[in-house]
Amino acid sequence: MDYFKKLLDLLNKEKEEDRNAYLKLTENTSAADRRLQGLSWYPIAIRGTEPGRGDYINVEVERTTHRDMAHQFRFGVPAALFSNHDPKNDRVEGIITYQGGDRLKITLYTEELPDWSRDGKLGIDLLFDNNSYDEMQKALKQASALVAKPQEGRLINILTGEKSPVFSTIPPLSVPGLNVPQTEAVQKIVSAQDLAIVHGPPGTGKTTTLVQAIKALFQQHQKQILVVAPSNTAVDLLSEKLTDEGLNVLRIGNPARVSEKLFSLTLDSKMAEHRDNKEVKKLKKQASAYKDMAHKYKRSFGKAERDQRKALFNEAHKIMKDVANTEQFIIDDLVAKAQVITATLVGANHYTVRDVQFDTVVIDEAGQALEPACWIPMLKAQKVILAGDHCQLPPTIKSAEAARNGLSTTLLEKCVALHPEAVVLLDEQYRMNEAIMGFSSGVFYHNKLRAHTSVAQRLLFPDDKPVSFIDTAGCGYDEQQEGTSLANPEEAVFLLKHLNILINNLNKFNDFPTIAIIAPYKEQIRVLNELLAANPELVKYSNYISVNTVDSFQGQERDVVYISMTRSNAEGEIGFLSDIRRMNVALTRAKKKLVVIGDSSTLTRLPFYADFIDYTERLNTYESAWTYAGD
Repeated sequence: MDYFKKLLDLLNKEKEEDRNAYLKLTENTSAADRRLQGLSWYPIAIRGTEPGRGDYINVEVERTTHRDMAHQFRFGVPAALFSNHDPKNDRVEGIITYQGGDRLKITLYTEELPDWSRDGKLGIDLLFDNNSYDEMQKALKQASALVAKPQEGRLINILTGEKSPVFSTIPPLSVPGLNVPQTEAVQKIVSAQDLAIVHGPPGTGKTTTLVQAIKALFQQHQKQILVVAPSNTAVDLLSEKLTDEGLNVLRIGNPARVSEKLFSLTLDSKMAEHRDNKEVKKLKKQASAYKDMAHKYKRSFGKAERDQRKALFNEAHKIMKDVANTEQFIIDDLVAKAQVITATLVGANHYTVRDVQFDTVVIDEAGQALEPACWIPMLKAQKVILAGDHCQLPPTIKSAEAARNGLSTTLLEKCVALHPEAVVLLDEQYRMNEAIMGFSSGVFYHNKLRAHTSVAQRLLFPDDKPVSFIDTAGCGYDEQQEGTSLANPEEAVFLLKHLNILINNLNKFNDFPTIAIIAPYKEQIRVLNELLAANPELVKYSNYISVNTVDSFQGQERDVVYISMTRSNAEGEIGFLSDIRRMNVALTRAKKKLVVIGDSSTLTRLPFYADFIDYTERLNTYESAWTYAGD
């Protein structure tokens, strides 16, 4: 089918671009450089080993220095153990099976640790993640092959627009604690035979709705549900909330947040608690003992020694076969008993659940999910629930060509356009003052959003302005190029000065608010953080203030949000500020007060920003930075 052929072509372009970027970062670079890029842990110490699945070995390592450095290591990605003695040759590959804090576990594709692991400093390198691409390619090929089959192809044909979704007639549901649109969404999900879509704009309670819908599906005698999302954070949130509702949740992969509650839901934790795990531990100990005995013959090369060594290894292998069988029994038992299995999109094909079929698959954050990745879990389902907001952050795509030709269009976007009858819009929001909500509602949601009465008129303090635009045009606050990023130091200084004034006003009141300072460029974030640390007035409140990029605030909220637009140039270039979906995220994080600071002469080249400034003028909350010149 052309549909999947096109997707495969676009995915190959993305893979190529991604691989080239990886090679550029890693070719001829030192371990210290790779560490800086987040692609290496170096140096590390081995904290423990045990026999793994098949003829592999599980190794636990800890990074011993540079602990605060950001990195890209996560569950399921390929990596290699290396020695700095001869890093090109002294290396062995494997896959990460756990990462938390400064420890990770890696299954190495070797039976025993190599001799060189005892010499020189060791490190772990992240390898290019072929695995994710392989899983996506396999899923697209499988979907393409199944599309013509009447039974298996039915859902595929609906998702690609060839057929329409079907809904059963069911009695009206009453769900305590949900509003009318949320209840409608649960009704739609339960009555759907193949596809339902929950469109959840910011603050409308999408997660709450999904959790209640999943509960309702179990009341309809569904057997097992797979819940997936592109990010570990979203998977964690749903896993936690579903557990709180009393459902038996099994989390495949390891959580982004290392909390006891989340860890107790993981396969590792549940396997450790399983009644048959004592047997596994005992057998692994025996196998390790045989291997240790075999190692004693390592440097003796007589025939008798070789035979003895071989016999010991054979015995260890035999025991490990029993271990594998017992572990598989434990896994099958845990998977069968789980009501809900949660994972990332690619994690949905983890070996533990690869062949499991589900009644329903729920994909949360579908507006941020790459379509090929969605096909991995969808092929396991009779029915698919897509939830998210295609008017917020799109998926990250490295290949501009692939994005241009359609890879940036998500399955959620396509299905909303193809099957409006399957969509329920959650139109009541519980986050923002209605003036903060108003602009986004008009531009992105056809003016359909309503602010719940509990938040509609909520202010930071009496007579405050909930939204304002402060115009720096004519102030000479010019942007500066720093490497591949941009900064505007004078705008940053002005923003903190304005924040200081606000805090002085706030001190008359009791509750101190949470504050976000958002900028679209990493370099501006660095400048803001530096200035904040050097500001004695503001440092006192640093526990309440977070400074970060738009992307990192997706799904979060704060009482007060400042946005530093950063761009200011004579050419009117605004770069990726033209991605208005990203700006929608920034504009909808504030609960009580939103302050946008920018240069109107640069920004208004794009109608979106001209309209926003008009909106603040109508609210009588447009100001010029000049009015603060004497403060």
